[in-house]
Amino acid sequence: MENRDSFKSRLGFLLVSAGCAIGIGNVWKFPYITGEYGGAVFVLFYLCFLLLMGIPVMTMELAVGRGGRKSAVGAYRSLEKPGSFWHIHGWFCVLGCYLLMMYYTTVSGWMVAYFWKFLTGTFSSVTQDEIPQVFTAMLGSPWEMGIFMALTVFLGFLVCGLGLHNGVERITKVMMSCLLILIVVLALHSLFLKGGEPGLVFYLLPDWDRAVEAGLGNVAAAAMNQAFFTLSLGIGALEIFGSYMTDDFTLTGEAVRITALDTFVALLSGLIIFPACFAYNVHPDQGPSLIFITLPKIFTDMTAGRLWGTLFFVFMTFASFSTVTAVFENLIACAMDNFGWTRKKSVLVNLVIVFLFSIPCVLGYNVLSGMHFIGARDVLDSEDFLVSNLLLPGGALVYLLFCVTRFGWGFDNYIKEVNKGSGMKMPRWMKPYFQFILPVLILVILIRGLM
Repeated sequence: MENRDSFKSRLGFLLVSAGCAIGIGNVWKFPYITGEYGGAVFVLFYLCFLLLMGIPVMTMELAVGRGGRKSAVGAYRSLEKPGSFWHIHGWFCVLGCYLLMMYYTTVSGWMVAYFWKFLTGTFSSVTQDEIPQVFTAMLGSPWEMGIFMALTVFLGFLVCGLGLHNGVERITKVMMSCLLILIVVLALHSLFLKGGEPGLVFYLLPDWDRAVEAGLGNVAAAAMNQAFFTLSLGIGALEIFGSYMTDDFTLTGEAVRITALDTFVALLSGLIIFPACFAYNVHPDQGPSLIFITLPKIFTDMTAGRLWGTLFFVFMTFASFSTVTAVFENLIACAMDNFGWTRKKSVLVNLVIVFLFSIPCVLGYNVLSGMHFIGARDVLDSEDFLVSNLLLPGGALVYLLFCVTRFGWGFDNYIKEVNKGSGMKMPRWMKPYFQFILPVLILVILIRGLM
């Protein structure tokens, strides 16, 4: 086996992998869907599907990485049977990572912009009614959005340019540690807000009436979707970190730890948002407006709101930036593995590509705002649709079939790789579930998404 870069510590691997999974969706999507689908009832379903789907598929992606010791294309090539074409999916993984970064860098830039606005007191000089205009003005300015997108891209590649150990691992460790401390501080602050108790009841006590009203089938489907997408499975984003792992620990144990960290952040996000919304009589809205309009209104109303707003957007910046650096590392490793480039060349070429490809999303809210694509969606939503509804579930299905069918790597090879090392083992009796039930569950997500 060739000499391959590896993590210096197990904690580094866990925090970088969790950082890849922990993103903006944990913070704005999870609390909103939880509220819509019956609070704790949804959370219960969500946790079940993490165990039934999320963790198994994660072990498969990590197993392909560790077994093949290369990024997606090379790993498939080294594990597939001669004459088969599984490695073609590796190129779709690369495409998925580029597509994801084409809009994620813009949204990450919004977080940095809002951190800067709170820090410099922009919100201290506007009234409650003017807060939505701050967001609208930012979207309308290609220069403002472009600068913060460029900052995200350049800093992300700068970190990756320092190497896996000195850059990605070292900086992500600091960022993720700060993120975990910040989220606990923000959640504790929210818990003690006067009038926040109804928010806790709404979030933590199962309301079966509300769940039945939403339709238990819909609740289950939404929980299945969220459990699946929260871990960024299917585009090789986690596979690359499998290729950097040692054989010391089983992949099931590591997948459980990564998922636990991801879930911890999602659950605590709800503890930040629901008590605050109820304390200030604000309905937790969907999507971007929750983060960029609803929460700033709450912060400007709060004692020391400028401080809490700044801290919240530092946390959001870390959540988004940890995903950005993880996916950039994947793109860099793919170029190094497939074209034999040095890290420096791979960083520079990818920096230019990602920067140029991110420009349409920035312009999609101003210069190109009249242009609509998939199902009348704007640029960002069209790019997100392709990644979330097609490449993630489709890719996860390919990883699954590769690991459990005799046409691919095969169940025996997969289970041997997954159970290598000390820790929690994947039981062999799961084989029929992996072969017959799990593919159907993923197909349900894929078909629902495309419909």
